[in-house]
Amino acid sequence: MKIGVLTGGGDCPGLNAVIRAVARKAFLNDDEVFGFYDGWKGAIEGKGDWLTQKQVSGILHRGGTILGTSRTNPYKSEDGETKIKKTFEKLGIDALVAIGGEDTLGVAAKLAAAGLPIVGVPKTIDNDLSGTDVTFGFDTAINIAMEAIDRIHTTAESHNRVMVVEVMGRHAGWIALYSGLAGGADVILIPEKPFDLDEVCNLIKKRHARGKSFSIVVASEGAKVDASKDDSFVVQAKEVDEFGHVRLGGIGNLLAGEIEKRTGFETRATILGHIQRGGSPTAADRVLGSRYGVFAYELVKKGDWGKMAALRGQDIVAVDIQEATRELKTVDLDLYEVAEVFFG
Repeated sequence: MKIGVLTGGGDCPGLNAVIRAVARKAFLNDDEVFGFYDGWKGAIEGKGDWLTQKQVSGILHRGGTILGTSRTNPYKSEDGETKIKKTFEKLGIDALVAIGGEDTLGVAAKLAAAGLPIVGVPKTIDNDLSGTDVTFGFDTAINIAMEAIDRIHTTAESHNRVMVVEVMGRHAGWIALYSGLAGGADVILIPEKPFDLDEVCNLIKKRHARGKSFSIVVASEGAKVDASKDDSFVVQAKEVDEFGHVRLGGIGNLLAGEIEKRTGFETRATILGHIQRGGSPTAADRVLGSRYGVFAYELVKKGDWGKMAALRGQDIVAVDIQEATRELKTVDLDLYEVAEVFFG
């Protein structure tokens, strides 16, 4: 059997663990694995390589993806679906394991509906896929962010500053909530709950009034101000990718300026950006990625097309890709209320 594998969307710690697991399981059964380069772009253009034991050896601890990735959308490319079908025919591909987030898996769902033999593996540091309890990459991202917040505490306290830490999270605030709660943030701002900037500043003022000389604010890049209370603070961008997503980033600096202006406290911003994606995956992400990869191979062998590996409790199960990508998994506001206990 000839199995294709690709990684699409943003890079993510744990991708290589999945690639390794798919390949190692396949090799045990004398199957071949073709690694497509740069996500759906490689599938459209037929570019990649047949993987060997040597190529997948020693990659478990490596961040990123040995196959490369892109945000290419076949349905924004002329005859993209047809070209992928031709690639399958040319290479003799019997099945494809698509590893990605909502966009990559959204494409996988469409291609599976069009008759292509595809299974999925959920990947995103944002943890916003509704079909699974956890996506690999999330644990690494929140640990990186938490460590950064820990380090920022020391300089904030030394200089009597308010520090705004901007983390990733376009539509879901999982990274901000978990890293902020674990890192002892004094305010956490997430996309799911529009904020009142005056209330944020009052929390900081009250904290300083009781003797604290510094504050830490953690904000998702997609956090939004409550326009009904303040329409002067707006984050806008015009540039979008092939899936129509606005390229966010910048709320940290804007927040820092407004907080300093409204409170009089010296304020600085730190934007973690792609640091959250990089580096070696945690043990949890290595194990989860490995489990996903082995399960994806088993889906292939059963011909369970259009399905995705998912974590439910402690078990890896099969879920429909279309169902898993139908809506984003956003933060449970009950959990946010737990974080609010520690604000100010």
